[in-house]
Amino acid sequence: MSAAPHVPPELSSFVGRVAELAAIGDAVTAGQVLTLVGPGGCGKTRLAIRVCRMAAEAWRDGVFWVGLEEEADGSHIARRMAAALDVLLPAGPDPVPALISALRDRELLVVVDNCEHVLDDAARVIAAVLSKCPRVAVLATSRSTLGVVGERVWRVPPMGLADALELFLERVRAGAPDAAGGAEARSGARRICDRLDRLPLALELAAGWAGALSLAQIADSLSAPFALLDGGVRTAPFRQRTLQGSMSWSHDLLDDDEQVLFRRVGVFEPGFTADAVTRLAALGGPGRERLLKALRGLIDKSLVVADTTGPVARYRMLGVVRAYALARLQEAQEAAAARDLHLDIYSSLLEQVAPLLDTDKDAWRMQLGAAYPNVHAAVEWGLSRADPTQGRRLAAACVWLWHLEGRGTEGVRLLRRAAARGADERSPLQAEVLAALALVANTAEPGIEAFEVARAAQQLAAETNAPAAGRLARSLAALGRLAVGLTEALEEARAVRDEAVRAGDGFVVDSTEVFIGLVHVLADDYREAIEHLERAVEGHLGRGDRGMGSFALGWLALAAARSGALQRAGELAQRAVTTAEPLRDLHWTGSARAILAEIRILQGHLDEATAALAPIDRLVAGAGQLPFITGWERCKAMLALEHGRPREAVEWCWREGRWQEEPSAEWLAPETQLVLAAALRQSGDHSAAARVLHALSDAPVTKQMPRIRAGALDELALLSHATDTERALHLHHEALRIRLDHDLVLGRVASLESLALLNLRRGAAETAGVLAGAAERARSDLGAAPRPFLRVADTSEELRARLQEPALHEAVEHGRAMDLPAAIGYATRARGPRRRPESGWESLTPAERSVAELAAQGLSNPEIATRLFVGRGTVKTHLAHIYVKLRVANRTELARAAAEPLNQHN
Repeated sequence: MSAAPHVPPELSSFVGRVAELAAIGDAVTAGQVLTLVGPGGCGKTRLAIRVCRMAAEAWRDGVFWVGLEEEADGSHIARRMAAALDVLLPAGPDPVPALISALRDRELLVVVDNCEHVLDDAARVIAAVLSKCPRVAVLATSRSTLGVVGERVWRVPPMGLADALELFLERVRAGAPDAAGGAEARSGARRICDRLDRLPLALELAAGWAGALSLAQIADSLSAPFALLDGGVRTAPFRQRTLQGSMSWSHDLLDDDEQVLFRRVGVFEPGFTADAVTRLAALGGPGRERLLKALRGLIDKSLVVADTTGPVARYRMLGVVRAYALARLQEAQEAAAARDLHLDIYSSLLEQVAPLLDTDKDAWRMQLGAAYPNVHAAVEWGLSRADPTQGRRLAAACVWLWHLEGRGTEGVRLLRRAAARGADERSPLQAEVLAALALVANTAEPGIEAFEVARAAQQLAAETNAPAAGRLARSLAALGRLAVGLTEALEEARAVRDEAVRAGDGFVVDSTEVFIGLVHVLADDYREAIEHLERAVEGHLGRGDRGMGSFALGWLALAAARSGALQRAGELAQRAVTTAEPLRDLHWTGSARAILAEIRILQGHLDEATAALAPIDRLVAGAGQLPFITGWERCKAMLALEHGRPREAVEWCWREGRWQEEPSAEWLAPETQLVLAAALRQSGDHSAAARVLHALSDAPVTKQMPRIRAGALDELALLSHATDTERALHLHHEALRIRLDHDLVLGRVASLESLALLNLRRGAAETAGVLAGAAERARSDLGAAPRPFLRVADTSEELRARLQEPALHEAVEHGRAMDLPAAIGYATRARGPRRRPESGWESLTPAERSVAELAAQGLSNPEIATRLFVGRGTVKTHLAHIYVKLRVANRTELARAAAEPLNQHN
C-alpha cells in the first residue's frame, strides 16, 4: 500500500470493510465530492484514511487531510484547508478565492473530515473549490449530507457481524490477551456487538474495559446506557441511539477520579500537556498524582488521545467526546472556575517561557505555537470577564507570536479588544497593550494606525512609568517620522537606540539599528547602512528573531546591490527569504521575496525574478483583499516594464496606494514614483510623467535621497530628449554629478547609458558608441542587466542597431576597453568645457557647498556626515577640495570665506 504522508497514521489495524473500501474507492472522482454519511462512531474517518492510503498513487499531487473535528468556527475552514495543503493565504475576510487560485491546476484528493458541526461553511468552501478546480476530488465525512450540487452520498452502514466481532476481539487481545479466548468470551463479544449496533467507536470503547471486566460483564453493563434512551429509542436520531449511549456508558464506568478529570479536561483545546492537567488539582478533589493516574485511565479508555511523537507529550479529546465532557462540566457547575484556572495555567506558561524572548525566540515560538489554541482560548475568556485585566495582560504577552507568524489579523483584533477594555485606564498595562497593538498592526495592516497607537503608547508609558513599553512604542513611532524627513527620523532612532542600550533592551537596540541602516540606505550612504544592518542581523538572528532578521537582511541586500555588489546582494536576499519562510507569514516572506525579485531584475534574471514572486502571486490571485507586502507591487511593475508592458506597470504602481481613500502619487514610495514616471513615459503620457516627477523632486524628503533625486533628473531628461536636447544634457550631467558624489555605482552606469542615447539623438555617434561600449563593460563587470526603463519609444532599439554599424565598431570597442572611472571621465569631457571656475566660492560643487556651509556654522565632521547622510571620509575629502578651491587653511578662514558670498547675496 502506498504511503500518504499528509494523511493521519493508522495507529491500530484496520479490520474488514472490504466491499465498502472498493465501492468508495471507485466513487472518488475528480471534480466531485463524495460524502461518507453516518452516525458518530460508525467508522467514517477510518474508512476515509484507508481509502486515502489505497488511492495515494492515483493522484499526481498527492492526498491531503483536513480535519475539522476541533474547528469551532466555520469561517476558518478555508485557512485550515490551506494549512493542510501547505498553502499560504493572505489576510482578509474571504480567503477562498486565494485558496482556489492555489489549487486550480493541481491534481489531488482532499479529505475533509467531520463536517457536521460546520456544515454550511464546509459546503460553501467545498463547492467553491470544485467549481474552479476540475482536477481536485473531495472526500468528505459528515453526519449529514453537505447539500452541494453534484454531491454523491455514500451512507456508511454498521459493520457486518463477522467484521465487528473480529474488530472487537482484536482490540480486546491487544489490551487483555487472556480475555478473548473461549466460547463464553465469544458469546459475550457477540452480545456486545449486537447491543452496540456494531459501531466501531463504541466497540473500541467497550474493548478498553476488557482488562477490568469479563466480556460477559461488559455485555451485561450495556443494558443501563440503552435504558437511558429507552423512552425515545425509536424517535431519537441515530447518533443518539449509538454514540450518546456508548459515551454515557463509558463515562459511567469511569472511577470517581477519572470522571472528575474527564469533565475538567474538557476545558482544554487540543494540545494540552500533563503539566496542565496536574494544575487542575487547584479546583479541588484529586491531587496531582491521582490526576496523572486518571489521565492514563482516560487514555487507556480512548477518551483522551495522546501524541507522544514530540519532545513533550500532548493530549486532546475528540470533538464529540469533548462536547460530552463540557456538558458534564456544566452540570457540575464548574465551568466558570475551570475556565478561570485555564486562564491562570496559560498565563503562567507565558511567564515561564518569557526569558526565551531574549535568547532564543525560535524556541519561544515553538513552545507557544504548540500551545496556541489554548492560549487563544484563554485570551478570549480573559477578555470576556467582568475584570479583563488578566486577559489583557495575556494578550500583551502574546504580541511576538502575532508579530512574527501569520496570525497578525487575529492579533490586531484581540489587542484592539484588549485596548478597548482598558480605554478609560491610565496604567502601565494599557501602555503595554497599546505598544503591542502598534507592533502587530505595523506589519499586519498598512496605514497610520500603528504610528498613532505607538505615539499614544509612548505618551502613556512615560506618564505611568512603563519603560519597556515606552521604548518599544518610541521605536515604532520613529518609523512614522520618515514622513517628516530622514534627518528627524535618524536622530530619533539614535536616541531610542541609546536609551535601549542603557536599559539592555536587545530587541529595541537591534530594531533601531535596522531602522538606522534603512535610513542610510534611503539616503544612499551605503557604507554606514551596511555597518548598522550587519550588526542588526547578528543581533536579531542570534535571538532567533526571524522577522526583523529577514527584514534587515533584505535591506542589507539592497544596500549591497545599489553600491554595485550584485552577487553578494543576491546571496543576502536569498538568505532573507530562507530566514523568513519558517514563520509562514505572508508579510515577512513576501517582503523578502520582493527584494529578491528586485535584485534579480537588476541582474537581468527576469525568469528568476518571476519565480521569486510566484508563490506570492499564487496566493493573492483573485483574493478580494490584497495583502500588505512591502515592494511587491513595485516589483510587478518593474517586471511589466522589462517585458514591454508599460500600461500594466502603471496599474501595478497605483495598487501600492490602494490603502488610501483617495489614491495619489505622493502616497507611493519614492522608489515607486520613479517606476510610475518611467511607466507613464513609456506608455506615451509624458505630461502625467512630468507631474509625478516634479512633485517627487519638490517633496522635502527627496532632497535627502540622492538616488531618487538623480533618478528624477534622469527621467526628466528622457522626457526632454525629443524637444530640448540641451536641457536634457544638463539634467543628465546633473544626475551624474549626484551619483558621483555618492556611492551610486549602478546609477553611474545608468548615466552613461542615458548620455549614450542622448548623444545618438544629437548626432554625436562616436561619443554615443564609446559611452554605450563603456556601459556594456561596466554592466558586465558588475553582473548587472542593461538599464531598466531606458526605452524611449523605439530609440533604444535604434541605438542598438546603430552601434552595430561598422563605422561605430571602433568607438564601441574603445568604450569596452574603459573601466567605469575612465568612462565617466570621458563622459564629462565629452560634454565640453566647464563653466564653473577653478577657484572661489562659485567653483564649489553643490555637495562641497553644503559641507562648507555646515563647517562654517561650526559643525564637526561627524555632525556634517549625519546631517548630509554621507560618510565621515566623504566629508573629509570634500573639505580638502574646499580648502584648495577657496585657498583657506582651516575652519576659521573657511567661516570668513563663507560669510563673504552670503553678505554679497544679502
